[in-house]
Amino acid sequence: MGAVPMPMHQQTTVGFAPTTDRRQAVLLGTELRGLARMSEALDPSLVLLLANEFFAFGSDIVAAHGGEAITAHHEMLLSAFMRGNAIQSSQQAVRAAQRIQADFPALAERWRTTYGLRSAVAQGLHLGEAVLGLAGPRGMEHRVAFGDSVTLAQAMVHRARAGEFVMSEAVMGALSVENLDLDAEPLPQLELPRRSPIRIYGVLVEGRLDFT
Repeated sequence: MGAVPMPMHQQTTVGFAPTTDRRQAVLLGTELRGLARMSEALDPSLVLLLANEFFAFGSDIVAAHGGEAITAHHEMLLSAFMRGNAIQSSQQAVRAAQRIQADFPALAERWRTTYGLRSAVAQGLHLGEAVLGLAGPRGMEHRVAFGDSVTLAQAMVHRARAGEFVMSEAVMGALSVENLDLDAEPLPQLELPRRSPIRIYGVLVEGRLDFT
């Protein structure tokens, strides 16, 4: 099972209490690419400043679309969309992913001109059950998400190229596309150890960014 921890100072979410629950959710993983590669060359305080700016950028968009930023770990923000039924949650999550995909290039351009940092985001979405709550060493408990759905959402992120987002068949099948301007393309099936191949769909960018 997958679990992604979030530092204590990033546990506060808007509109959600940190209860323990098993919920059906659309898990959205949003990964920043480029900062880790540059982290040894940049001042440590700048690395953390940029990381926090990225997490704030992503979590604000997630909250605006009815989701909860659950955890942040390394370069990835994991969010959950649990309001309404599967169709509603999938629509909310996809709209958030579209907004992140559309808005991040402006932030990336500012980072490039100011700090010489080339960056992009890659995203993945999966619909399934997750256990949400607090866990961790005594006195260091933090918000976490456990479940196979977390592992699969992360696999979607790893499949996505820079600037793109990838959805599992579970998300695509739950979508009602009438109100979504969604140009998703079927991709080669995702093959993972000890699993049947998973059908996936991508909202793609025209050119691959060569630093990711």
